[in-house]
Amino acid sequence: MRVHFIAIGGSAMHNLALALHEKGYIVSGSDDEIFDPAKSRLAAKGLLPEKAGWFPEGITEEIDQIILGMHARADNPELLRAKALGLKIYSYPEYLYEQTKNKMRIVVGGSHGKTTTTAMIMHALRYAGLAFDYMVGAQLDGFETMVSLSEATRIAVFEGDEYLTSPIDPRPKFHLYRPHVGVITGIAWDHVNVFPTWEVYVEQFAIFANLIEDGGTLIFCRSDATCAAVAANAKSSLQKTGYKAHPYVNEDGVCQLVTPSGSVPLKIFGEHNLHNLNAAMLACEQAGVARSVFYAAIGEFEGAACRLQLMASAGSTSVFYDFAHSPSKLRATTEAVKKQLPQRKLYACMELHTFSSLSKSFLSQYSGAMRYADVAYVYFNPETVKHKQLSEISAADVAEAFGGGVKVFTDSNALVSALKQLNSEQATFLLMSSGNFGGVNVRELAKDICGKAG
Repeated sequence: MRVHFIAIGGSAMHNLALALHEKGYIVSGSDDEIFDPAKSRLAAKGLLPEKAGWFPEGITEEIDQIILGMHARADNPELLRAKALGLKIYSYPEYLYEQTKNKMRIVVGGSHGKTTTTAMIMHALRYAGLAFDYMVGAQLDGFETMVSLSEATRIAVFEGDEYLTSPIDPRPKFHLYRPHVGVITGIAWDHVNVFPTWEVYVEQFAIFANLIEDGGTLIFCRSDATCAAVAANAKSSLQKTGYKAHPYVNEDGVCQLVTPSGSVPLKIFGEHNLHNLNAAMLACEQAGVARSVFYAAIGEFEGAACRLQLMASAGSTSVFYDFAHSPSKLRATTEAVKKQLPQRKLYACMELHTFSSLSKSFLSQYSGAMRYADVAYVYFNPETVKHKQLSEISAADVAEAFGGGVKVFTDSNALVSALKQLNSEQATFLLMSSGNFGGVNVRELAKDICGKAG
Protein backbone atom coordinates (compact mmCIF):
# COMPACT_ATOMS: atom_id res chain seq x y z
CA MET A 1 0.00 0.00 0.00
CA ARG A 2 1.41 3.39 -1.03
CA VAL A 3 0.20 6.40 0.96
CA HIS A 4 1.07 10.08 0.51
CA PHE A 5 0.61 12.70 3.24
CA ILE A 6 -0.16 16.28 2.24
CA ALA A 7 1.09 18.32 5.24
CA ILE A 8 3.04 15.48 6.87
CA GLY A 9 4.70 17.71 9.47
CA GLY A 10 1.72 18.14 11.81
CA SER A 11 1.71 16.54 15.25
CA ALA A 12 -1.04 14.07 14.39
CA MET A 13 -0.05 13.62 10.75
CA HIS A 14 3.58 12.70 11.29
CA ASN A 15 2.61 10.21 13.99
CA LEU A 16 0.16 8.54 11.61
CA ALA A 17 2.88 8.46 8.95
CA LEU A 18 5.22 6.73 11.39
CA ALA A 19 2.48 4.25 12.35
CA LEU A 20 1.79 3.30 8.72
CA HIS A 21 5.52 3.01 8.01
CA GLU A 22 5.74 0.63 10.97
CA LYS A 23 2.82 -1.30 9.49
CA GLY A 24 4.79 -1.84 6.28
CA TYR A 25 3.16 0.76 4.04
CA ILE A 26 5.18 2.81 1.53
CA VAL A 27 4.89 6.33 2.94
CA SER A 28 5.74 9.67 1.34
CA GLY A 29 4.81 13.20 2.27
CA SER A 30 5.20 16.92 1.75
CA ASP A 31 4.90 20.14 3.71
CA ASP A 32 5.94 23.76 3.42
CA GLU A 33 7.46 23.75 6.93
CA ILE A 34 8.35 21.00 9.39
CA PHE A 35 9.69 21.60 12.89
CA ASP A 36 10.98 19.36 15.65
CA PRO A 37 10.09 16.93 17.04
CA ALA A 38 8.32 15.93 13.81
CA LYS A 39 11.37 16.77 11.69
CA SER A 40 13.76 14.56 13.65
CA ARG A 41 11.31 11.70 14.03
CA LEU A 42 10.48 11.61 10.32
CA ALA A 43 14.16 11.83 9.39
CA ALA A 44 15.01 8.90 11.67
CA LYS A 45 12.65 6.69 9.64
CA GLY A 46 13.64 8.08 6.23
CA LEU A 47 10.30 9.84 5.79
CA LEU A 48 11.39 13.49 5.90
CA PRO A 49 10.69 15.22 2.54
CA GLU A 50 13.86 16.19 0.68
CA LYS A 51 12.63 19.76 0.16
CA ALA A 52 10.00 21.98 1.72
CA GLY A 53 7.02 22.83 -0.45
CA TRP A 54 4.30 21.26 -2.55
CA PHE A 55 5.17 19.18 -5.62
CA PRO A 56 2.11 18.18 -7.66
CA GLU A 57 4.28 16.38 -10.19
CA GLY A 58 4.94 13.78 -7.48
CA ILE A 59 1.24 12.92 -7.22
CA THR A 60 0.74 10.00 -9.61
CA GLU A 61 -1.73 7.19 -10.17
CA GLU A 62 0.69 4.84 -8.40
CA ILE A 63 -0.43 6.35 -5.06
CA ASP A 64 -3.20 4.31 -3.47
CA GLN A 65 -4.31 6.80 -0.85
CA ILE A 66 -3.88 10.48 -0.04
CA ILE A 67 -4.15 11.70 3.58
CA LEU A 68 -4.88 15.41 3.83
CA GLY A 69 -3.72 17.39 6.86
CA MET A 70 -5.39 20.44 8.37
CA HIS A 71 -2.33 22.59 7.64
CA ALA A 72 -2.92 22.35 3.88
CA ARG A 73 -5.30 24.72 2.12
CA ALA A 74 -8.23 23.82 -0.11
CA ASP A 75 -6.30 25.10 -3.15
CA ASN A 76 -3.17 23.09 -2.35
CA PRO A 77 -1.60 22.10 -5.71
CA GLU A 78 -1.00 18.50 -4.62
CA LEU A 79 -4.61 18.18 -3.47
CA LEU A 80 -5.88 19.60 -6.78
CA ARG A 81 -3.67 17.15 -8.68
CA ALA A 82 -4.94 14.23 -6.59
CA LYS A 83 -8.54 15.25 -7.28
CA ALA A 84 -7.84 15.52 -11.01
CA LEU A 85 -6.42 11.98 -11.01
CA GLY A 86 -9.40 10.63 -9.06
CA LEU A 87 -7.22 9.37 -6.21
CA LYS A 88 -8.83 8.34 -2.93
CA ILE A 89 -8.45 11.25 -0.50
CA TYR A 90 -8.92 10.84 3.24
CA SER A 91 -8.82 13.30 6.08
CA TYR A 92 -6.91 12.20 9.16
CA PRO A 93 -10.03 11.09 11.12
CA GLU A 94 -11.60 9.48 8.04
CA TYR A 95 -8.50 7.36 7.66
CA LEU A 96 -8.52 6.27 11.29
CA TYR A 97 -12.14 5.18 10.94
CA GLU A 98 -11.40 3.34 7.71
CA GLN A 99 -8.59 1.41 9.42
CA THR A 100 -10.75 0.47 12.43
CA LYS A 101 -14.29 0.19 11.08
CA ASN A 102 -14.48 -3.50 11.97
CA LYS A 103 -13.19 -2.99 15.52
CA MET A 104 -14.71 -1.90 18.83
CA ARG A 105 -14.06 1.85 18.95
CA ILE A 106 -13.77 3.79 22.21
CA VAL A 107 -13.72 7.55 21.63
CA VAL A 108 -13.11 10.14 24.35
CA GLY A 109 -14.49 13.61 23.68
CA GLY A 110 -14.75 16.69 25.88
CA SER A 111 -13.51 20.25 26.21
CA HIS A 112 -11.03 19.16 28.86
CA GLY A 113 -9.60 15.91 30.21
CA LYS A 114 -9.80 13.92 27.01
CA THR A 115 -6.05 13.37 26.59
CA THR A 116 -5.60 12.20 30.18
CA THR A 117 -8.70 9.99 30.08
CA THR A 118 -7.57 8.41 26.80
CA ALA A 119 -4.10 7.85 28.27
CA MET A 120 -5.61 6.16 31.34
CA ILE A 121 -7.66 3.82 29.15
CA MET A 122 -4.60 2.93 27.10
CA HIS A 123 -2.51 2.33 30.21
CA ALA A 124 -5.12 0.02 31.75
CA LEU A 125 -5.74 -1.95 28.54
CA ARG A 126 -2.03 -2.57 28.12
CA TYR A 127 -1.71 -3.58 31.79
CA ALA A 128 -4.58 -6.05 31.22
CA GLY A 129 -2.72 -7.56 28.26
CA LEU A 130 -5.19 -6.39 25.61
CA ALA A 131 -3.85 -5.30 22.22
CA PHE A 132 -5.44 -2.20 20.72
CA ASP A 133 -5.08 0.53 18.13
CA TYR A 134 -4.90 4.07 19.43
CA MET A 135 -4.63 7.77 18.74
CA VAL A 136 -3.89 10.20 21.57
CA GLY A 137 -2.92 13.87 21.62
CA ALA A 138 0.24 13.59 23.72
CA GLN A 139 3.37 11.48 23.84
CA LEU A 140 2.97 8.79 26.50
CA ASP A 141 5.67 6.85 28.30
CA GLY A 142 5.88 3.34 26.92
CA PHE A 143 4.22 4.23 23.60
CA GLU A 144 6.62 5.06 20.77
CA THR A 145 4.12 7.08 18.75
CA MET A 146 0.84 8.90 19.35
CA VAL A 147 -0.87 6.64 16.78
CA SER A 148 -0.78 2.89 16.27
CA LEU A 149 -2.72 0.70 13.83
CA SER A 150 -2.49 -3.07 13.47
CA GLU A 151 -4.33 -5.86 11.71
CA ALA A 152 -4.13 -8.02 14.85
CA THR A 153 -6.26 -5.88 17.19
CA ARG A 154 -9.99 -5.85 17.95
CA ILE A 155 -10.15 -2.60 19.95
CA ALA A 156 -9.37 1.01 18.99
CA VAL A 157 -9.06 3.90 21.46
CA PHE A 158 -9.19 7.43 20.07
CA GLU A 159 -9.00 10.87 21.60
CA GLY A 160 -11.91 12.72 20.01
CA ASP A 161 -11.06 16.29 19.07
CA GLU A 162 -13.96 18.63 18.27
CA TYR A 163 -11.89 20.81 15.93
CA LEU A 164 -12.41 20.73 12.16
CA THR A 165 -11.52 17.67 10.10
CA SER A 166 -9.68 19.13 7.09
CA PRO A 167 -9.58 22.14 4.76
CA ILE A 168 -12.31 20.52 2.64
CA ASP A 169 -14.38 19.00 5.46
CA PRO A 170 -15.76 21.32 8.18
CA ARG A 171 -17.08 18.54 10.40
CA PRO A 172 -15.54 18.13 13.88
CA LYS A 173 -13.07 15.25 13.89
CA PHE A 174 -14.90 13.26 16.53
CA HIS A 175 -18.02 13.10 14.34
CA LEU A 176 -16.25 10.70 12.00
CA TYR A 177 -15.29 7.92 14.40
CA ARG A 178 -18.78 6.48 15.15
CA PRO A 179 -17.78 4.87 18.46
CA HIS A 180 -19.29 1.90 20.22
CA VAL A 181 -18.28 3.54 23.50
CA GLY A 182 -18.37 7.33 23.57
CA VAL A 183 -17.13 9.41 26.51
CA ILE A 184 -17.86 13.10 27.15
CA THR A 185 -15.65 14.40 29.96
CA GLY A 186 -17.03 17.93 30.13
CA ILE A 187 -18.28 20.78 27.96
CA ALA A 188 -16.90 24.32 28.23
CA TRP A 189 -16.96 26.72 25.29
CA ASP A 190 -13.80 26.73 23.15
CA HIS A 191 -12.68 27.24 19.52
CA VAL A 192 -14.74 30.40 19.10
CA ASN A 193 -13.29 30.93 15.62
CA VAL A 194 -15.19 27.84 14.50
CA PHE A 195 -18.09 27.68 16.98
CA PRO A 196 -19.10 31.34 17.43
CA THR A 197 -21.77 30.72 20.07
CA TRP A 198 -22.14 28.48 23.11
CA GLU A 199 -25.18 26.81 21.55
CA VAL A 200 -23.34 25.91 18.36
CA TYR A 201 -20.47 24.47 20.41
CA VAL A 202 -22.73 22.32 22.60
CA GLU A 203 -24.53 21.04 19.50
CA GLN A 204 -21.33 19.33 18.34
CA PHE A 205 -21.35 17.12 21.44
CA ALA A 206 -25.03 16.31 20.96
CA ILE A 207 -24.23 15.19 17.41
CA PHE A 208 -21.30 13.14 18.69
CA ALA A 209 -23.53 11.36 21.21
CA ASN A 210 -26.07 10.49 18.54
CA LEU A 211 -23.34 9.13 16.26
CA ILE A 212 -22.49 6.39 18.77
CA GLU A 213 -23.46 3.07 17.22
CA ASP A 214 -26.96 1.88 18.15
CA GLY A 215 -26.75 -0.33 21.22
CA GLY A 216 -23.51 1.37 22.24
CA THR A 217 -22.64 3.17 25.46
CA LEU A 218 -22.47 6.87 26.29
CA ILE A 219 -20.33 7.60 29.36
CA PHE A 220 -20.75 11.19 30.56
CA CYS A 221 -19.78 13.43 33.44
CA ARG A 222 -22.98 13.92 35.41
CA SER A 223 -21.28 16.57 37.54
CA ASP A 224 -21.41 18.74 34.40
CA ALA A 225 -24.97 19.99 33.84
CA THR A 226 -24.42 20.46 30.10
CA CYS A 227 -23.05 16.92 29.72
CA ALA A 228 -26.03 15.57 31.62
CA ALA A 229 -28.44 17.46 29.37
CA VAL A 230 -26.72 16.20 26.22
CA ALA A 231 -26.95 12.63 27.54
CA ALA A 232 -30.62 13.01 28.49
CA ASN A 233 -31.48 14.15 24.97
CA ALA A 234 -29.36 11.53 23.17
CA LYS A 235 -31.05 8.72 21.30
CA SER A 236 -32.76 6.05 23.37
CA SER A 237 -30.86 3.18 21.73
CA LEU A 238 -27.81 3.96 23.89
CA GLN A 239 -26.84 2.69 27.31
CA LYS A 240 -26.14 5.88 29.27
CA THR A 241 -23.79 5.86 32.25
CA GLY A 242 -23.09 9.01 34.25
CA TYR A 243 -20.12 9.41 36.58
CA LYS A 244 -18.60 11.85 39.04
CA ALA A 245 -15.20 11.96 40.75
CA HIS A 246 -14.06 8.61 42.08
CA PRO A 247 -14.01 8.58 45.91
CA TYR A 248 -10.55 9.50 47.22
CA VAL A 249 -8.62 10.93 50.15
CA ASN A 250 -5.36 12.86 50.40
CA GLU A 251 -2.93 11.43 52.93
CA ASP A 252 0.51 12.95 53.48
CA GLY A 253 0.43 14.63 50.09
CA VAL A 254 -0.58 11.44 48.25
CA CYS A 255 -3.95 11.05 46.54
CA GLN A 256 -5.47 7.63 47.33
CA LEU A 257 -8.47 5.96 45.76
CA VAL A 258 -11.09 4.58 48.11
CA THR A 259 -12.12 1.17 46.75
CA PRO A 260 -14.02 -1.85 48.10
CA SER A 261 -10.70 -3.66 48.44
CA GLY A 262 -8.85 -0.87 50.22
CA SER A 263 -6.96 2.26 49.27
CA VAL A 264 -4.92 2.62 46.07
CA PRO A 265 -2.17 5.27 46.17
CA LEU A 266 -1.91 7.28 42.95
CA LYS A 267 0.90 9.13 41.23
CA ILE A 268 -1.57 11.77 40.00
CA PHE A 269 -3.84 14.15 41.91
CA GLY A 270 -6.66 16.64 41.52
CA GLU A 271 -10.41 16.16 41.54
CA HIS A 272 -10.54 16.67 37.77
CA ASN A 273 -8.23 13.66 37.41
CA LEU A 274 -10.51 11.63 39.68
CA HIS A 275 -13.32 12.43 37.24
CA ASN A 276 -11.10 11.35 34.35
CA LEU A 277 -10.18 8.18 36.20
CA ASN A 278 -13.80 7.17 36.72
CA ALA A 279 -14.58 7.73 33.04
CA ALA A 280 -11.59 5.60 32.04
CA MET A 281 -12.61 2.80 34.40
CA LEU A 282 -16.13 2.67 32.95
CA ALA A 283 -14.78 2.64 29.40
CA CYS A 284 -12.34 -0.14 30.23
CA GLU A 285 -15.18 -2.21 31.70
CA GLN A 286 -16.86 -2.06 28.30
CA ALA A 287 -13.67 -3.57 26.85
CA GLY A 288 -13.71 -6.39 29.40
CA VAL A 289 -11.30 -5.05 32.02
CA ALA A 290 -12.41 -5.87 35.57
CA ARG A 291 -12.33 -3.05 38.12
CA SER A 292 -9.79 -4.91 40.24
CA VAL A 293 -7.42 -5.02 37.26
CA PHE A 294 -8.08 -1.36 36.49
CA TYR A 295 -7.27 -0.35 40.08
CA ALA A 296 -4.01 -2.29 39.96
CA ALA A 297 -3.12 -0.59 36.68
CA ILE A 298 -4.06 2.96 37.58
CA GLY A 299 -1.83 2.99 40.63
CA GLU A 300 1.12 2.91 38.23
CA PHE A 301 -0.19 5.64 35.91
CA GLU A 302 2.08 8.69 35.91
CA GLY A 303 0.04 10.95 33.65
CA ALA A 304 0.34 12.24 30.11
CA ALA A 305 3.11 14.60 29.00
CA CYS A 306 2.41 18.26 29.79
CA ARG A 307 -0.64 17.39 31.90
CA LEU A 308 0.22 18.50 35.43
CA GLN A 309 3.75 17.30 34.78
CA LEU A 310 6.33 17.81 37.52
CA MET A 311 9.21 19.59 35.77
CA ALA A 312 11.53 20.06 38.75
CA SER A 313 11.54 20.01 42.54
CA ALA A 314 13.92 20.77 45.40
CA GLY A 315 13.11 20.77 49.09
CA SER A 316 9.85 22.66 49.59
CA THR A 317 9.71 23.95 45.99
CA SER A 318 8.01 22.29 43.02
CA VAL A 319 7.42 23.43 39.44
CA PHE A 320 4.57 21.91 37.44
CA TYR A 321 3.73 22.39 33.77
CA ASP A 322 0.29 21.92 32.26
CA PHE A 323 -1.19 22.29 28.79
CA ALA A 324 -4.13 24.21 30.31
CA HIS A 325 -5.23 27.27 28.37
CA SER A 326 -9.04 27.41 28.42
CA PRO A 327 -10.94 28.89 31.40
CA SER A 328 -12.26 25.52 32.63
CA LYS A 329 -8.80 23.95 32.46
CA LEU A 330 -7.20 26.84 34.35
CA ARG A 331 -9.79 26.59 37.12
CA ALA A 332 -9.42 22.82 37.46
CA THR A 333 -5.62 22.79 37.38
CA THR A 334 -5.01 25.66 39.80
CA GLU A 335 -7.59 24.23 42.22
CA ALA A 336 -5.98 20.78 42.05
CA VAL A 337 -2.49 22.06 42.81
CA LYS A 338 -3.58 24.34 45.64
CA LYS A 339 -5.63 21.62 47.34
CA GLN A 340 -2.86 19.06 46.94
CA LEU A 341 -0.25 21.34 48.55
CA PRO A 342 -2.35 23.76 50.63
CA GLN A 343 0.50 24.69 52.99
CA ARG A 344 2.54 26.15 50.14
CA LYS A 345 2.16 29.42 48.32
CA LEU A 346 0.88 28.88 44.77
CA TYR A 347 2.39 30.97 41.98
CA ALA A 348 0.34 30.38 38.82
CA CYS A 349 1.40 31.66 35.41
CA MET A 350 -0.48 31.10 32.17
CA GLU A 351 -0.13 32.12 28.53
CA LEU A 352 -2.95 33.31 26.31
CA HIS A 353 -2.00 31.64 23.05
CA THR A 354 -5.01 30.12 21.28
CA PHE A 355 -7.44 31.94 18.98
CA SER A 356 -10.17 31.75 21.60
CA SER A 357 -8.04 32.95 24.49
CA LEU A 358 -6.80 35.97 22.54
CA SER A 359 -10.27 36.99 21.32
CA LYS A 360 -11.42 40.16 23.05
CA SER A 361 -15.03 38.97 23.16
CA PHE A 362 -13.98 35.71 24.88
CA LEU A 363 -11.74 37.16 27.60
CA SER A 364 -14.62 37.57 30.06
CA GLN A 365 -14.85 33.76 30.25
CA TYR A 366 -11.61 33.84 32.29
CA SER A 367 -13.19 35.70 35.20
CA GLY A 368 -11.97 34.06 38.42
CA ALA A 369 -10.16 31.27 36.52
CA MET A 370 -7.03 31.66 38.67
CA ARG A 371 -8.67 32.44 42.00
CA TYR A 372 -6.90 29.56 43.78
CA ALA A 373 -3.49 31.11 43.07
CA ASP A 374 -1.82 33.27 45.72
CA VAL A 375 -0.01 35.11 42.94
CA ALA A 376 -1.29 34.97 39.35
CA TYR A 377 0.56 36.05 36.20
CA VAL A 378 -0.81 36.10 32.65
CA TYR A 379 1.37 36.48 29.56
CA PHE A 380 0.45 37.16 25.96
CA ASN A 381 2.40 38.26 22.91
CA PRO A 382 0.78 41.17 21.00
CA GLU A 383 2.46 39.88 17.82
CA THR A 384 0.54 36.61 18.15
CA VAL A 385 -2.69 38.61 18.30
CA LYS A 386 -1.72 40.35 15.06
CA HIS A 387 -0.65 37.08 13.43
CA LYS A 388 -4.08 35.58 14.16
CA GLN A 389 -5.65 38.75 12.71
CA LEU A 390 -7.59 39.44 15.89
CA SER A 391 -8.69 42.75 17.40
CA GLU A 392 -6.00 44.34 19.55
CA ILE A 393 -6.15 43.61 23.28
CA SER A 394 -4.31 45.40 26.06
CA ALA A 395 -2.81 44.29 29.35
CA ALA A 396 -5.58 46.25 31.05
CA ASP A 397 -8.23 44.31 29.09
CA VAL A 398 -6.74 41.02 30.25
CA ALA A 399 -6.33 42.12 33.87
CA GLU A 400 -9.94 43.30 34.02
CA ALA A 401 -11.22 40.05 32.47
CA PHE A 402 -9.36 37.78 34.91
CA GLY A 403 -9.87 39.93 37.99
CA GLY A 404 -8.37 39.12 41.37
CA GLY A 405 -5.27 41.25 41.01
CA VAL A 406 -3.77 39.26 38.14
CA LYS A 407 -0.55 40.80 36.80
CA VAL A 408 -0.22 40.83 33.01
CA PHE A 409 3.02 40.62 30.98
CA THR A 410 3.59 41.14 27.26
CA ASP A 411 7.37 40.66 27.41
CA SER A 412 8.59 37.12 28.08
CA ASN A 413 11.93 38.29 29.51
CA ALA A 414 10.12 40.44 32.06
CA LEU A 415 7.89 37.48 32.93
CA VAL A 416 10.84 35.15 33.51
CA SER A 417 12.59 37.79 35.62
CA ALA A 418 9.48 38.25 37.77
CA LEU A 419 9.11 34.50 38.30
CA LYS A 420 12.74 34.14 39.36
CA GLN A 421 12.39 36.96 41.88
CA LEU A 422 9.53 35.29 43.75
CA ASN A 423 10.29 33.65 47.09
CA SER A 424 10.52 29.99 46.15
CA GLU A 425 10.66 28.53 49.67
CA GLN A 426 7.48 26.63 50.57
CA ALA A 427 6.12 27.38 47.12
CA THR A 428 4.58 25.68 44.12
CA PHE A 429 5.00 27.17 40.65
CA LEU A 430 2.37 26.23 38.06
CA LEU A 431 3.16 27.14 34.42
CA MET A 432 0.26 26.69 31.99
CA SER A 433 0.33 27.12 28.22
CA SER A 434 -0.33 25.48 24.87
CA GLY A 435 2.60 27.55 23.56
CA ASN A 436 6.03 28.29 25.05
CA PHE A 437 5.77 31.73 26.67
CA GLY A 438 7.44 33.45 23.74
CA GLY A 439 10.31 30.99 23.40
CA VAL A 440 11.03 30.19 27.05
CA ASN A 441 12.65 26.83 27.79
CA VAL A 442 10.21 25.78 30.51
CA ARG A 443 12.31 22.89 31.78
CA GLU A 444 15.38 25.07 32.21
CA LEU A 445 13.30 27.74 33.91
CA ALA A 446 11.95 25.12 36.31
CA LYS A 447 15.49 23.98 37.13
CA ASP A 448 16.59 27.57 37.72
CA ILE A 449 13.70 28.18 40.12
CA CYS A 450 14.40 25.01 42.04
CA GLY A 451 18.15 25.66 41.98
CA LYS A 452 17.57 28.98 43.67
CA ALA A 453 15.42 27.23 46.28
CA GLY A 454 18.12 24.68 46.96
